[in-house]
Amino acid sequence: MQIWVDADACPGPIKEILFRAADRRAVQLTLVANHAMRVPKAPNVRLLQVEQGFDVADNFIADRVEDGDLVITADIPLAADVVANGGVALNPRGTLYDSENIRGHLARRNFMEELRSTGQITGGPAALGKTDLQSFANALDRYLTRVNSG
Repeated sequence: MQIWVDADACPGPIKEILFRAADRRAVQLTLVANHAMRVPKAPNVRLLQVEQGFDVADNFIADRVEDGDLVITADIPLAADVVANGGVALNPRGTLYDSENIRGHLARRNFMEELRSTGQITGGPAALGKTDLQSFANALDRYLTRVNSG
């Protein structure tokens, strides 16, 4: 089991939580991005830099995820690909996407995208707050505990 991170859009505070969890749990953490970024020097943390382009990092992750892997992403279509490939996805607000709920989340995302494209609604989600960070950390801990005990 390893944790993959859609790192281009992953907020810094979420990455910090992941770095601490990878260290504490000794789990492989792989950040995938199309630009360079700083990561801690640790044997179980790596950065894979992919080419620039639309969905290049997403496709890289989706093509490599294995059963039981966890992917950190706010991108629901990527989460759907991850689930289809046997993984689980967790967004930065602490929502876990799995085979039980991904279809509903994808349908809501597509509906909201349609509303935004017609101008019926504007804007996106609120900024990430302390409650979101705590929800993410709790969901990550629950998942890692479940995987390591099962």
